[in-house]
Amino acid sequence: MWVMRSINMRNMDDLDRKILDVLQRDAALSQREIAERVGMSQNALWRRLKRLEESGVLRGARMRIDPAAVGLDLTVFVMVRTRNHSVEWAEAFKAHVARIPQVSEMHRIGGDWDYMLKIVTSGMAGYDAVYRRLTTGFELDTVTGYFSMETMLEDRPLDVHG
Repeated sequence: MWVMRSINMRNMDDLDRKILDVLQRDAALSQREIAERVGMSQNALWRRLKRLEESGVLRGARMRIDPAAVGLDLTVFVMVRTRNHSVEWAEAFKAHVARIPQVSEMHRIGGDWDYMLKIVTSGMAGYDAVYRRLTTGFELDTVTGYFSMETMLEDRPLDVHG
């Protein structure tokens, strides 16, 4: 799937938005199929895709994997609170977390918690190993895991029509 980052909506027209909608739903489509779906020529589509890539709106393409199909049957949302809020500490913690392959997302958040991590792993033993690795070498105030029992909505297309 094509991955998106922030869009300057003022610089996009309806064709750009249609292209983004199609790509979010099925990035495996050929350029011919995408061009047909949005009502333009392949050459015109190619130029728009190039512009969207160069501007940073589109970032790469990749396929989604069903975690359970490859034995990753446990998703845990881990909430982290720390007493240290320096930029240096945050960068070091981010680098530490980035070295843990089971962490699929990391967010700095507001509210009662400082960070939220999404961990996808195999069973409780897998989570325990990630937990131990996460908490080794960093003084964390509180670490709490919330275990997902069912994924009800996932990877929904972004509303680029604003």
